[in-house]
Amino acid sequence: MTFKSSVEIITEWDIVTARQLGRNVAKALGFGIVDQARITTAISELARNIYLYASIGVIEIERVETDTEKKIVIIATDQGPGIKDVRKVTEDGYSTSGGLGAGLPGVNRLMDSMTIQSVIGEGTTIRAEKWLN
Repeated sequence: MTFKSSVEIITEWDIVTARQLGRNVAKALGFGIVDQARITTAISELARNIYLYASIGVIEIERVETDTEKKIVIIATDQGPGIKDVRKVTEDGYSTSGGLGAGLPGVNRLMDSMTIQSVIGEGTTIRAEKWLN
């Protein structure tokens, strides 16, 4: 069974909406409070990146339940400027906005897997998964 919903990210309030949706889905899947916090933090970082760098995009939250696995999948998609060096943005301390550079490296640590696809001038898609053990 797969359940998918999405939140368009246009304003800062949309970040809050995406976080709440993610927490609700994680809770419904059976994730504990600590993992719910990890998932919502990752969603917040991904949604904030859309808001700051691309202006508009979508956070999709997928609830996957099969006989062999349970997981939450977060997909952040935008049509922004793209990421020039995908490897570099996953390094701690790297920032193009003067921030701490903890966003994407943090998402990578908080979730069980993360992949980034980006094309300069076309946009970025980041997929992060957290499996229920």
